[in-house]
Amino acid sequence: MAEHPAALDAAFTALAEFDWGDDAKSLQPIDEAVVACHGDAGGRTDLEARFLDLLSRPVSRAAVEYSCRKLCLIGTAACVPTLAPLLGQPEHSHLARYALERIAVPAAGEALRNALGSVPDALKLGMIASLAARRDGQSVPAIAGVLAAASKAGQTRLAVAAADALGQIQTAAAIDALATVATPEPAVAAAVVNARLAAAEGLLAAKQPAKARAIYQALAAAAAGQPVAKSIELAATRGLVACAELTAAS
Repeated sequence: MAEHPAALDAAFTALAEFDWGDDAKSLQPIDEAVVACHGDAGGRTDLEARFLDLLSRPVSRAAVEYSCRKLCLIGTAACVPTLAPLLGQPEHSHLARYALERIAVPAAGEALRNALGSVPDALKLGMIASLAARRDGQSVPAIAGVLAAASKAGQTRLAVAAADALGQIQTAAAIDALATVATPEPAVAAAVVNARLAAAEGLLAAKQPAKARAIYQALAAAAAGQPVAKSIELAATRGLVACAELTAAS
């Protein structure tokens, strides 16, 4: 992995003491090793183990951030037991999420889903964003539950985030969940409509006009005759035209 293992050892020793304002040059051997380990399974495993060992000890937030940014590039399922507990810690939650969101293994998604059900409301926004970025279909029931509960409790920001996430995930279950939302809160209602439109656009891009058409038709029908919803009706009508064009071209 590294042509100079002693230099890498010294760099990890420096990382254990690293903090904001310190000279990052001391970490350069790690940067180089992360780049060099692609295609080198053994080197990648060694680096991952070094980062996980470091994260198991008391280190600065700067060292945690650096480690998580590297693990998002080389991390495997082996990272999850170490990163998952950090999701509930306000000072480290964002950093652990950053890594888990990008580590393409099922266990990472499971950790984020579990955290969504246990972290404080202030951290739920992040979990929802990461699950949406992963297009995590298994998280739909939990996110739909957050949307319903947050709408009822007047937690507009959380409800809007949940609606946006369902619009990004775009599975059949996510689309169905959005279709059943009833809320008097204008910001949440607007977010739900935007999410449904985003889902329809995603289906169009995936060349599934029939599924997109069903969403556009439902939105157009709900908006018909309501002046405040004219923009929704127009967006849905344009979507229906796009569906017809795509169907004709196929």
